[in-house]
Amino acid sequence: MDIQKIIADVVAKLTGNPDLIKSFLSNPVELLEKTFGIDLPDDQINQVIEGVKGKLDLGNLDVKDAAGLLGKLKGLFGK
Repeated sequence: MDIQKIIADVVAKLTGNPDLIKSFLSNPVELLEKTFGIDLPDDQINQVIEGVKGKLDLGNLDVKDAAGLLGKLKGLFGK
């Protein structure tokens, strides 16, 4: 399984679609499985999620959306 190709494909489909990006950031596993048909073991799906997050361009989201998303990401790290 080529994880880098999957990451590139997902980023390409998410780019320019703020609704999909919001869905990805709120529940990435569900979005990858239902929308993209990606069904991988936990360790590989986590690699895809982290890779996609690292390559996402949040510049297309408005300030309010970006602030909300950053707050959610901050919550993931317990701060």
